[in-house]
Amino acid sequence: MLIPKRILTVSSANMDFVMSVSKIPQGGETQLESGTYQFVPGGKGANSAVAVRRLGGDSVFCCRLGKDANGSIMHNIYKKEGLDTRFIVVDPDAVTGLGAIMVEPNGQNRIILFPGANVRLTREDIDASFICRPDALLMQLEITQDAVMHAAWTANEKEIPIILDAGPANPDFPLEDLPPLEIFSPNETETEIFTGINPSNPDNCLRAAMELQKLVTAKYYVIKLGGRGCYIYDGKYYHCLPAYGVNAVDTTAAGDAFTAALTLEYLRSGDIVRAGRYANVVGALAVSKKGALPSLPTEALVNKFIADKAIRL
Repeated sequence: MLIPKRILTVSSANMDFVMSVSKIPQGGETQLESGTYQFVPGGKGANSAVAVRRLGGDSVFCCRLGKDANGSIMHNIYKKEGLDTRFIVVDPDAVTGLGAIMVEPNGQNRIILFPGANVRLTREDIDASFICRPDALLMQLEITQDAVMHAAWTANEKEIPIILDAGPANPDFPLEDLPPLEIFSPNETETEIFTGINPSNPDNCLRAAMELQKLVTAKYYVIKLGGRGCYIYDGKYYHCLPAYGVNAVDTTAAGDAFTAALTLEYLRSGDIVRAGRYANVVGALAVSKKGALPSLPTEALVNKFIADKAIRL
């Protein structure tokens, strides 16, 4: 039996307040809605960590939660999901992060984030987590710049591959100060923020990827293109991998699920193109359900989709 790949996610955890709306209100407008709302555990880091576990990986999560009801609920969920929670710190002086998410009928979302305890993750918290001896480090940019840099350079010193999901994008983040990465993966919006180029077609994808190459050193640049799939560039060759058609109801967590799947399948196969196709399947399944954690597919569901659609990875 193969030993599952162990992925350490050093990142964020939020409670998501998800609102299904008919449209986005204008400034000063009070909008009466007949849709639903709910509180759903989320956060880019937590979404990725849970996705890794559901897809068959050994998932270790390092984050900070507030000592409040939301934090307690989320901590219990992570344990039930089978995450290694030894490196989750409960902060008595902070509230748990909150994401306010408006979801339109076409599945498009808009998110306002209150980071709370996420910005209090310390270097000591991060150092402790590396005793798990991970096969890869997975991060996003929902924690502080210092935390991202410290985790990245610690992984670099230990020769652990680093996968950075570039969301949410901060144009002032010093990408050039990062150590060499295994995979750098922004979405369309993040790519445009960092490069000024909208990856709206293959030519623009190539131009954007070449600009990203000037900003951050990575073995692979993987641009998430939503309903158009993904674009992979290794500095010499590129691959345009189309998406798999599904009825999109909510794009929340789809990018997080994609990057988690990309990371895990890349570690398992060593093939970035195969990993991209696998991640496209996972992303498609994620957008077909509402919510963050509830939308993350299991390994069995992914395998069934691949078999039913006769997909060749």
